[in-house]
Parts: sequence; C-alpha cells; structure tokens
Amino acid sequence: MTYREAIEYLHSLTDYEKKRIERYTPETLDLSRIELLLAMLGNPHQAYASVHVAGTKGKGSTAALIESALRAAGYRTALYISPHLHTFRERIRVAGELVSRQEVVSLVEELRPLIARVPGVTTFEVITAMALTFFARQEVEILVAEVGLGGRLDATNVLSPQVAVITSLSLDHTYLLGETVADIAAEKGGIIKPAVPVVSAPQQAEAAQVLQEISRSRQSPLVMVGEDWVWEGRSFDLDRQCFVVRREDGGADSLAGEYEIPLLGHHQLENATTALATLQVLQGQGFDLPRPVVAAGLRQVEWPGRMEILNRDPLVVADCAHNPYSAQVLRQALEEWFPGRRWVLVFGASADKDIAGMLQGMMPVVDYLIVARSDHPRAAAPVSLADVAASVGWGAEVAVSLPRAMQRALLVANADDGILVTGSIFLVAEARVFWADRNGQPPLENDH
Repeated sequence: MTYREAIEYLHSLTDYEKKRIERYTPETLDLSRIELLLAMLGNPHQAYASVHVAGTKGKGSTAALIESALRAAGYRTALYISPHLHTFRERIRVAGELVSRQEVVSLVEELRPLIARVPGVTTFEVITAMALTFFARQEVEILVAEVGLGGRLDATNVLSPQVAVITSLSLDHTYLLGETVADIAAEKGGIIKPAVPVVSAPQQAEAAQVLQEISRSRQSPLVMVGEDWVWEGRSFDLDRQCFVVRREDGGADSLAGEYEIPLLGHHQLENATTALATLQVLQGQGFDLPRPVVAAGLRQVEWPGRMEILNRDPLVVADCAHNPYSAQVLRQALEEWFPGRRWVLVFGASADKDIAGMLQGMMPVVDYLIVARSDHPRAAAPVSLADVAASVGWGAEVAVSLPRAMQRALLVANADDGILVTGSIFLVAEARVFWADRNGQPPLENDH
C-alpha cells in the first residue's frame, strides 16, 4: 500500500469531513465504535497523560500553545489536531515532528482488518485510533488533543484527561450542535469528566452558566479565564505581540508575568492566557513547568493560517475564520493591526456555513469582493457565494479558482490596500501554496 492509497482508503470509510452529517446523535457518532477499536489495540490511550481541548474558536491555537510549552519544558509531547492545513501528516505529531508517510501506511495496514470488525466506523474514528496507538508506541508523556466536532460524541472523548479546556464558544454547526450558544456549550461541555479540572476561555453568559452547571454537577474544579486569570496587551508589530497575565482568584500564580507570542490578533492573547491557565493546572498536578521555559515555548509556537502575513508588499493576510463570530474577531484584529486600511477580500466557504453572516462580519473593512471555490467536496460554488453576497447588498466578482482569484486581487488592489483570504481552512491552504510558489519558497506538501 502506498501513502496515497492509505489516505484514499481512510476517506473511503464514512467520512463526515467530506460529507455533511445530518444528525449529531449516537446513530451517526457513537463512542462505542472507537472504544471497540482501541480495546482491540490494547487501549493505547491509557498509556499517557492528556489535555483535551474543545471550543468553537481558538481550540487549535490554544492546543498548539499548550503543546509548545510542554515540549519546551522537556516533555515528550503529542499533538492531535483536525482538519489539517496542507498534509494529513499534520494531524499526528510527536515532539513537534509530523508522522511519516511510512508510519501512516503501516498504521492503516495494521488497522484495516480490525476496521472490518467494527460496522459503521467513521474516517475520523479510525484516524483517532491510529493517532492514539502511534502516540503510545512513541512513548509520549502527554498528549494535547483537539476535539474534531462538538465534544460529547466526538471520538477524542475516549480520553480521561488531566484537564479539559473549553475555548471561546459561538454559533457554528448549529444544524448539528443546537440553535443556541447554551446548546453548543452543553455539547462542548461533554468533554468534562468527573473531578477533572476544567479551564474555560471567556464565554457569553449563557455558555458560562452551562459550563458552570456541568462542572458543578461533576465536581470538576473550574477556572474561568477573564475572571480567575486576566491579561493585558502591551505591544505588538507584524511579527509578534507582548502581554502580561496575572491571576485574580488568589491561587498560586507561578506562571503570572510577561509573555510574547508570534500569533497576531487580540484574540490570541485570550488563547494564550487560556493555555497558561491550563499549564498552571498541570503544574499543580506535578508537571515541572518553570515560567521561563513556558515563556520560551509560547514564543516559539508555530500555528500558520491564523492572521498570517503571507506577503508584505503587497500586503496579503490569510486567516481560517469560518463562522460569523470568527469573521468579526478577524475584522477587529485587522482594524487594530492595520488601522484605516481597506481590503480586497478573496472569500470561499463550505456550503453548510453561515456565509451571509461571515460576509457581513468582514464587509466594514472591505472595498472589493472576489469569491472562489477551494478544492474540497463541501466547498460552496462561487456563483452561490456571489448570490449570497448579493442578498446582503454586495456585488462579487466570481473566480473559478483560488489562483485566478489571487491574480485578480493583485490587479484590482490599490497601492494602500491589503488582500485578505478567509472563509475556509482549505482556501487558506491554497493561498499559502500560491504565495510560496510566487515568492520562490520551497513547495508546500499538499494532500488535499
């Protein structure tokens, strides 16, 4: 079996990343399937400690920050994320290194006969079982795992973590997770385990109430960032931002102090403070996490595609914002980092997203809109995107592909304009490939 054949086999299973889930219920997502797979593999996920991260916005950044700090402190770490930006191998990492192609093939070949014994098993469940098995064999000490979808029924919820983390919650996947933020909080809060500490980013009142009720009912100590931990931005430029965090609840605060991260946007300070609150919980459990080492880990984190500057002249920014809330957060960050600048927006999104809401979130800073389709089965057709744009009062130029959209953006942008690519992780991935090629950088691996 080749690497390409292994990836094709995984996607030949029930693949809810490429096919829309109609119901978020035990009939479609059922932990018993991955539990059976893992039991046949010797329950590898019980061999190491873990941190479990759920949320609507910022869970990937927060997971990356936590893992980078733990690795800087000398722990053999694992990071499990989804979806990937360029290559499937990004999803499964040990000590900062991506799983190799041959290791992917070997894992698929090993699991294939077991998969045949688990009716209805999904692509994500199999990938999760692969990752959890690989991590055990690599003798990792601690895993930082990002939830795939929701929380309660997600395949990663087989973990019994040292701490559960809930990042910012807002409306997304409403047809699956619920029509209100409280509904979504209930699903995301499904990762909270009895007596296991919980760290929550700042939440809307109704979401905070749900998380507090779940934590109380399960006797899980809850740390609320924004209340128990607070931060203050100090300075920023196009490469990094500095901030100070302190603890407000009177608890031990050995990780309070000044930090620097290479991630842009005020929202990343919230994610970094959430990561620090999580690391403080781990420190209280015996993990050796000196503040200078943690600071080095945050300073060295790599998490591309999040308000990433792909080019400076002309200015090109890419961000994986994919719902109205994240689009508004991105717009606010652009207004702060680039005051007064107008943007040519290259936009694409999955067909099941709130496209109108995203466009409305971005339009206050946009002068020209180009819509394009990423190379992904769930991507909305450009003509459909243009129709939605028209429904909210905007005309859109239709491009047949991301490269054509970028070429048009370069032609129509004024000297003082910026070019912004957003709406989909898949569109951002293509933009990164386009600019790497245009700037003569080494080609980016691309599995999409």
